[in-house]
Parts: sequence; C-alpha cells; structure tokens
Amino acid sequence: MIPPAAKALWRPTVTGLHHVPTSGPVILASNHLSFVDSVVIPVVAPRAVVFLAKSDYFDGAGLRGALSRTWFTSLGMLPVDRDDSKAAIASLDTALQVLARGEAFGIYPEGTRSRDGRLYRGRTGVAHLALTAGVPVVPVGLTGTDRLQPVGSRLPRIVPISVRFGAPIVPGDRFDGLPAGRARRLLTDEIMAAVQALSGQVAAGTYNDRSPLA
Repeated sequence: MIPPAAKALWRPTVTGLHHVPTSGPVILASNHLSFVDSVVIPVVAPRAVVFLAKSDYFDGAGLRGALSRTWFTSLGMLPVDRDDSKAAIASLDTALQVLARGEAFGIYPEGTRSRDGRLYRGRTGVAHLALTAGVPVVPVGLTGTDRLQPVGSRLPRIVPISVRFGAPIVPGDRFDGLPAGRARRLLTDEIMAAVQALSGQVAAGTYNDRSPLA
C-alpha cells in the first residue's frame, strides 16, 4: 500500500527503469541527499530493494515504536547498529546475504547524505560487494529529495523530484590480476562517475565528513 500512495503524492519523474533487472542479485548505488532517499528508491523501483537502517528505528517502545517498526519493515529495510564498532563489517556481511538470496540491495557509496548538494567520493564497500558477489551495479541519480524533506523538517513536502537509473556496471573479469584495493578503488570511481552523470552534481573531490552506514 505504501508505494502507490507515495507515488501518487510525490509524482516523481523516473527514467531508466529498464536498466534494473527484474530478477537476480543486483546492487543499486545512489547519491544521497536526504533521509527519504531510502523510501523514494524502493517506491519507484520495479522490484523490492533492501536498504540498511539504524536499529533505533526498530527498537522504539509504545505505539510510536510499533508504527516505526511497521513502516521500515514494510519498506524491506534491515536494522543495523551504527554505533557498533564492528557495524561496517557486519553490514557488508548482511548485504552479501541479501545478494546471495537473489535480491536487490541499495547502498549509498558516499556513506552519509550530502549537506551541501555536492557529490562526495565513494567509499569502496560498494565495489567490495560487487566484486565478491559477482553482481552488476545499477547507478542511481536522485535530484530534489533534499527539498522533499530537508534536514530538521518532520514531514515531507510536495516538490519535484527525479530518479534516474543508469546502465548496469558489470565488473566481470576486468579487474582480475589487480591488487584487491586497487580493483575496489577503480570500480568505485567508475560507479561514482556514472552516478554524477545521472545526478548532475558537482564533485566534491573528497570524502564526506562521516561514514555511517546507509
């Protein structure tokens, strides 16, 4: 019930849906402008997309906690403890399990949302997943979601937003023989270049100031 209602309310402009495989494991790698990005992408994608979300959203008490749990569960999100020092490794293991089941996994290579609208350098977890699982990566470019629910606002607004899905990037055997770190860096940079082309953002050229899990 959530996706049809959300699409009717937001009326997002969506292009490139044909690039998203309708079955089999795939990674959707997107820029990150707002908390609601993890709602917008599953709403418009032609298949379920699993994202990781803070465990706090699943642990609340009372009616509010129950509603939060129901909301995030209905979107297919999985809880992860972002304050755990081992959370990054655990999140990669969780993502690999999702891909092993033949599902779609969503990730923000920047690590956290951009607060100034620029596209930050991608962290190599996305390439680690793609190379380890041997799956394609579909780049995603979001625009307008930073105005949909700006930082500090409690309710989404009705503003023009767009979601652009790009052609899948297939690692294949192109990186065979390269040191693992080098292969991950090259693939990540390729993915981020595709995301930038879709989003039209200015490249920051640096990492974002914090790397929480998406």
